[in-house]
Amino acid sequence: MRPSQHMRDLGVVQYGAPGLGEPARPFTLPDEWQSADTAVGQLLDAMERIRRAHDFSGKGLGVAAPQIGISRSAAVIQPPGADPIVLLNARITATSEEMDEKFEGCLSFFDVRGLVPRPLKITVETTTPEGQAVTTVYEHGLARLVHHEIDHLNGMLYTARMRAGVAPIPVEEYRQTGRPWTYEQ
Repeated sequence: MRPSQHMRDLGVVQYGAPGLGEPARPFTLPDEWQSADTAVGQLLDAMERIRRAHDFSGKGLGVAAPQIGISRSAAVIQPPGADPIVLLNARITATSEEMDEKFEGCLSFFDVRGLVPRPLKITVETTTPEGQAVTTVYEHGLARLVHHEIDHLNGMLYTARMRAGVAPIPVEEYRQTGRPWTYEQ
């Protein structure tokens, strides 16, 4: 079975499906806190199914609501060795000029990996279920994970960020599975 078929069987919407390439609708918070809570619960359930089937302990795991068929602005990131991060109505407000390029995978087309340039540091604004704006700075691998999921909320796949002329490679050719990204301190 192809990796993408396995993800489809776990409930992950696959490349080409309607909604995956469209911006997700933000929540009006606090009015829609129950809808946001339900979406987050569904994301956590999906994440648990995916983690039972595949080891993401090296780099972490993220799932955005559009990837499970919910066109709302919610995502959950599971960093390596840390508690999940919930992103509601997330938007990037600042990025560092310093960038790097690392291979990324995506649950919505899990048969390939792509070399994606991303900023080493991002500032993200989210909304709490109570309607408060919260700003958080993410760096290195966590910045990469969060940026990838926010792209999903904006209807963008990582292939749109790859350099011109660079194509994804088949997962069988990718040799860094399970290893964390490395960064100079």
